Amino acid sequence: MDLSNIGLIAGAYLLGAIPFGYLAGRLAGVDVRKAGSGNIGATNVLRTVGRGPAAATLLLDILKGFLPVWLARRPWALPPAWVAAIALAVVAGHVFSPFLKFRGGKGVATAVGVLLGISPPAALAAVAVFGLVFGLGRIVSLASLAAAVLLPFLLGLLAPEPAYAIFGGLVGALVVLRHRANLDRLLSRSEPRTQWKK
Repeated sequence: MDLSNIGLIAGAYLLGAIPFGYLAGRLAGVDVRKAGSGNIGATNVLRTVGRGPAAATLLLDILKGFLPVWLARRPWALPPAWVAAIALAVVAGHVFSPFLKFRGGKGVATAVGVLLGISPPAALAAVAVFGLVFGLGRIVSLASLAAAVLLPFLLGLLAPEPAYAIFGGLVGALVVLRHRANLDRLLSRSEPRTQWKK
């Protein structure tokens, strides 16, 4: 086992763990964990802080997913299995952040960044699924769940490496699990639609 690659996985986990949404809220004087849905992702930052911090959170969460995976695939030229492990680590860091007592976001934006690093066509397809479902219902969680469920199939079609398909299945399942409360609200038709404020 290559110890340097283990170090890269650990570094990806710590990078993914940086809670940009929480930090953006703190800069505005709001603890997003105690406001709105309590999530540190861009959607809750939008609802509780405003558009600017939400946009910054979204971009930074995507970037922290993209950067380690792109480095692993391009200059470092690691095999797909190691790339997939690094990709999984950065999403896990976002979801289980040691900086927030192993609590974090739902992993959607970070997963988009990871997908951009693995396969831009798969990333665009996932974003298209998200955009279509969101456009029909204006419900972020439903759009996220739709993209998550289709993720392993999109990777299987557009990035045909078994390691990437396995990554897609694991991350898709993780995103669905992190949306359990949203699923309950969707079933009861009480899930809020996105409102653009501030």
